[in-house]
Amino acid sequence: MISCLSLSSYSFCEKIALKKYRRCVKRGCIKRPQVVSGAKKDGFGLRVFVLSDLHTDYPENMAWVRSLSTKRHDKDVLLVAGDVAEMYDNFILTMSLLKERFEYVFFVPGNHDLWCRWETEDFDSLEKLNKLLDACKQLGVETNPAVIDGLGIIPLFSWYHESFDREDDIVGVRIPSLDMACKDFHACKWPGNLSNRDTSLALYFDSMNEKNQNTVKQIQSTCSQIITFSHFVPRQELCPEKRMLFYPNLPKIIGSDWLEDRIRSIHGVESSSFACHVFGHTHFCWDAVVDGIRYVQAPLAYPRERKRRMNGGETWLPFCIYLDGEFGAKVMPCYWSDYYAINPRTPSNTELAPWVARFYNLI
Repeated sequence: MISCLSLSSYSFCEKIALKKYRRCVKRGCIKRPQVVSGAKKDGFGLRVFVLSDLHTDYPENMAWVRSLSTKRHDKDVLLVAGDVAEMYDNFILTMSLLKERFEYVFFVPGNHDLWCRWETEDFDSLEKLNKLLDACKQLGVETNPAVIDGLGIIPLFSWYHESFDREDDIVGVRIPSLDMACKDFHACKWPGNLSNRDTSLALYFDSMNEKNQNTVKQIQSTCSQIITFSHFVPRQELCPEKRMLFYPNLPKIIGSDWLEDRIRSIHGVESSSFACHVFGHTHFCWDAVVDGIRYVQAPLAYPRERKRRMNGGETWLPFCIYLDGEFGAKVMPCYWSDYYAINPRTPSNTELAPWVARFYNLI
C-alpha cells in the first residue's frame, strides 16, 4: 500500500509545530519506548529484527535484500510483516535470501503478496496464499506462533475492512473511489463468498488465527514477553489524520477491528512494557505506545518513498526491536508517531493540510 504524503512545504502553523517537535526531541520530552543499540556484541543474547513492505518486484529493493550481510544476522530472528513481492518467483527468491541470512524468519502475508495479475498459473488469491504458506514451510520460514529463548512470537493473519474507519470524511473535493485508488479490488481474485466491499475478508483472515489458539495460550502461560505481528493496521491512531494524506480515504483500506481485539486478547486489555505489536502496509515509520502496547512499523517501502526520508530507510533497516531480553532498538526516523507524541489528533478537523490542498488544486 502506498502512503501518500510529502512535506516539501509547510504553512505557518505547521512550521510552529515542527519547531515545537524539534525542541521536544532535543529536550527529551518525547516519550518513546526505551531504545538501545542494535549492534551485535559478544555476550549478547537473542536479537529480533523487524521489517515490512519489501516490495522486491522493484529491482532496487531486491538488490537491498541481497546486500544484507550473510554473517551479521546468522543467529538473529527476523519478522517480515507482509508485502514481500507480488510475483511468486520474487517472493520465493526474497524469502530464500532472508532465510540464508537469519537463523529464524517469520512471515505474515500482505495484500500485494496475494495479487494475481501476472502469475503464469491460474489461481485465486486464497489458492496463492496456500501456495505461499506451503513454500514458507519448505524454506523453513515460520508462519505459526513459536517461542525462541523464552520470547513468544505470534504471527497474526488479517485483512482490512472499510468500517474500520470511524473518523470524519473529507468533503468538498473529488477524491478517487476505493476501486480506483486501491489495486486490491482488481489484482486480487477471491471466491464468490469473499469481497473487499464488506467485512467478509477481515473475518475470514481473522478466523485463520483460531487454529493456533492452543499454542497462543501456552505462550501466554509461559512467556512474560510477547511480540505479535501482522501486515495490516490494528488501530486508526496508527495512521495520520485524513487531512494530512494525499489520499484521504486511506484509512478505509488499512485496518481491522478484529485484529486489535485479537492483539488485546493476547497482550491483555491494559498490557505492559513487555508487549509489542509490529505491523506494516501504510509505509509510515511508526514507534509509539498506545494503551500499554508498543506499536512499530519499519517499512522498506518503494524506492521513491525512501528518498523522502520519512518512510522506508536503507541504512537503518532491518529494525532491531528486541535485544538480550529487553525491548529496544536503534532510533529510526518516525516523523508521524513523534509528531503525534506532542500534537493531539484532531480528526474532526477536515480542513486539508496545505500540501494536500495544493494537490487537489484548492490553493
